[in-house]
Amino acid sequence: MDNGRSAGSWRELGAQLSTAVVLAGGVLVGAVNIYVAASLLPTAVRDIGGELLYAWNMTAFLVAQVVATMFVSRMLSRYGNVGSYLIGFGVFAAGSAVCAVSPAMSVLLVGRGIQGLGAGLLTGLGFAVIHSALPPHLWARGSALISAMFGVGNFVGPALGGLFAQFGSWRPAFVVLAAAAVVMAAFVPRALPPSERGERAIPVPTISLALVVGAVGAVSVAGIVSNAAAIAALIALGLALVITFLVTEKRAKVRVLPPSTYRSSSALRWVYLTIMFLAAGVAVETFLPLFSQHLGGLPPVAAGFFGAALSLGWSASQIVSSSARRERTIRLLRIAGPAVLAAGFAVLAVLQHQNPSPLVVTAWLPVLLVGGAGIGIAMPHLSVAAMSSTTNPEEGQQAAAAIATVLTMATAFGAAVAGLLVNLGAPSMVTSVRYLLIGFAIISAFGIFTARLTSHRTRRPEVSGAEPAATDRP
Repeated sequence: MDNGRSAGSWRELGAQLSTAVVLAGGVLVGAVNIYVAASLLPTAVRDIGGELLYAWNMTAFLVAQVVATMFVSRMLSRYGNVGSYLIGFGVFAAGSAVCAVSPAMSVLLVGRGIQGLGAGLLTGLGFAVIHSALPPHLWARGSALISAMFGVGNFVGPALGGLFAQFGSWRPAFVVLAAAAVVMAAFVPRALPPSERGERAIPVPTISLALVVGAVGAVSVAGIVSNAAAIAALIALGLALVITFLVTEKRAKVRVLPPSTYRSSSALRWVYLTIMFLAAGVAVETFLPLFSQHLGGLPPVAAGFFGAALSLGWSASQIVSSSARRERTIRLLRIAGPAVLAAGFAVLAVLQHQNPSPLVVTAWLPVLLVGGAGIGIAMPHLSVAAMSSTTNPEEGQQAAAAIATVLTMATAFGAAVAGLLVNLGAPSMVTSVRYLLIGFAIISAFGIFTARLTSHRTRRPEVSGAEPAATDRP
């Protein structure tokens, strides 16, 4: 039998409540913002115009968010935990304020870009500061908590945005977001432990940064054009830029990703790839409300709940999954995660028909919940695997911060691929949804193979006083 390590308890994490609230709250305001903006934009367009720029709101946000995640380690080195968080909340609040007072869509786009910078910093800081602010045996709990905020945002965001849009008042919603960021910032000095600042300034990897911005920009534009050939070309360009980025990074002295990503003795590259294959599947949520209304005949409110079911399964399952202690169990969960997600998409594809019966439509919900659970059971342990991939504290923090970069890039690529698959199936909605689900079942299945490669070289975090875990044997 495997000897388990202490995984820590929620009560132990609760003893550091203020720290947990700041880490989770930073991720939550960014996650809520995505869905709030999506709900409010139609109302904003009726007020200030700019319909031609409508789709660029998400592009501006995503590109800025990815850029910001790449500066997290540098921010921490220069300003420490407290200073970096204050800057993150401050930038997000400023962006929200710009959105609230925007007289035209062009100004709103600027505000969305500033929001993206703040949200990217806060998301990256959430993962990176777990590494330094919490003891190693609480990393899985902390990772589960802040990752769950993405799912919570999927509920709170549409509700908040819909509430204000219902009354035709979109500006106050951005004021609420700005106020929430200011309130969270007030807790930061007391909530986070002081950290040492780096003695030297970390150079900016300009070439790597430009390649990533180009890749995310290309796939983000692919997600808003309607021509299938143009979408395919933009995705191909994005992938080419990513490959160029990886080649450049491997040879560079100043990198975005930690050096261990490129060492053959490290499994970190496989950890990041598995996270990407899992997180990309969340892009399916964008189209679920549409299909639920047109194929399932559901009212908008019920269709919206079906759209959020994937995130609900993700959020709930990772809270439970983070309790796993045995090495063998953790390895199985990493592999089972993408397998369950792929199976969920495949089963859901089989259940898609024109004019399905109420029983079939009802069956969609548990399938979505189980599919989302596949993300949740693996994600906390993948995050811990990234954080514990090296014994070097500075590199470990960089590895943790890079999780946010990987997640954001996966979101952008996933959205573009989803748009391509849906367009390929048009004009038949049944064909579109089948292409979407089967395509992402295949993408998720790739995660099974990469997850198998994460298991043998990853160093688990040491816990004071714990016995060394026994080596698992077949």
